[in-house]
Amino acid sequence: MSFSSIPFLFGFMPLFFLLYYLIPQRGRMVWILLGSLVFYGWSCREAPWQFFLLLILVLLHFGLGWFVAGRWGLLALGLSFFAFQGAAYLIDAYRGQLQETSLVRCGAFFLLFPHAASGPILRHDAMATQLSNPQVSLANVDRGLREFCIGLSLKVLLADRVGKLWQDAASIGYESLSTPLAWMALAAYSFQLYLDFYGYSRMAVGLGWMMGLELPRNFSYPYTAHSMTEFWRRWHMSLSQWFRDYLYIPLGGSRCGMGKTLRNLLIVWLTTGLWHGAGWNFLLWGLVLFVLLALEKLGLRRPLEAVPFLGRLYMLLAIPLTWLVFGLSDLSSLHTYLCRLFAVGGDFWGPFAQDTWKYLGQYGLLLLLAALFSTPIPRRVYQRYAGRPWMALLLVAAFLFSFYCIYRGLSDPFLYFQF
Repeated sequence: MSFSSIPFLFGFMPLFFLLYYLIPQRGRMVWILLGSLVFYGWSCREAPWQFFLLLILVLLHFGLGWFVAGRWGLLALGLSFFAFQGAAYLIDAYRGQLQETSLVRCGAFFLLFPHAASGPILRHDAMATQLSNPQVSLANVDRGLREFCIGLSLKVLLADRVGKLWQDAASIGYESLSTPLAWMALAAYSFQLYLDFYGYSRMAVGLGWMMGLELPRNFSYPYTAHSMTEFWRRWHMSLSQWFRDYLYIPLGGSRCGMGKTLRNLLIVWLTTGLWHGAGWNFLLWGLVLFVLLALEKLGLRRPLEAVPFLGRLYMLLAIPLTWLVFGLSDLSSLHTYLCRLFAVGGDFWGPFAQDTWKYLGQYGLLLLLAALFSTPIPRRVYQRYAGRPWMALLLVAAFLFSFYCIYRGLSDPFLYFQF
């Protein structure tokens, strides 16, 4: 059940919160667990075994948490949001940093539906107290509803719309793209990937606020970074922090000399690539990022951050090119696309030069809006005028327009659900 689906928006969500606010404080954690079970049960209705597997995993983690807290057993890392969260839970238990005593709270922690399949990855130490005593207030409900509407609008009205250009490029055939159109389509994919995931994360945070819970922030305007190091401190921050705390630092981090530091970086980024999928492109993507981050550690980062223009220019090329490796699973298609990006062979306009102007007319404004909403500017404007009645009306209008697009079948599934 997607957050941007009619059953969620007009069925599950209003019913869940209506009962949530009517239930006494002491019973809300139980309702969070029951509501999350309904959410996952509905989502797995065509494959019930997945739902029962989820229940078994929760019980298994609860039991193993007790077991490893006694300093027994070996821990294996998983390859999904749920498994990463579970691995962190068990590692913290092994380190003596937690000892969960409530199966209900453990279940609510793992199954909390706002973070569903795309995070953020929750940490038990940050969530346990909140789940036992959620801070429900009218102010938090209002804040949460606004965040949810903003996230939904970013996903449906911007990410889905601009992403159509990437689909159009595939339909045309990468070998037939002009160089400008190839760059436009790649920019569209880069914006779609960010705004789709950022929109989801803001919806998740908004749902958390409505429940009286503060979920971790997952993005901090990564497309404004001046280096790839800074970018990965701003993108999918809960995942980056997980790799830092549970893989990079235990391997020795940056404390073992440059040689071992680079080794640790290589392990982390190859693992990150494989976590996203088993395709060669994901392995290559992780390797490319390792090379860029290693170069920055060896000295490239200093001039990039000292000269902002140089850093912006570098990232203007690095971000879309790394997403190209991420987005094309077929290595021959990747080669073809790279040739079109850099007009290898001298054919700058390609066989259909008119396509460039056609798609620029269709998507030019959307690309500009996507670029604008990848910066902090809209957020600052919103915060300045959030209390004005016209801003509330604007959010209502954005929600209704988003619903119209969903109703007409103009909304796509969340991109990150496939990883």
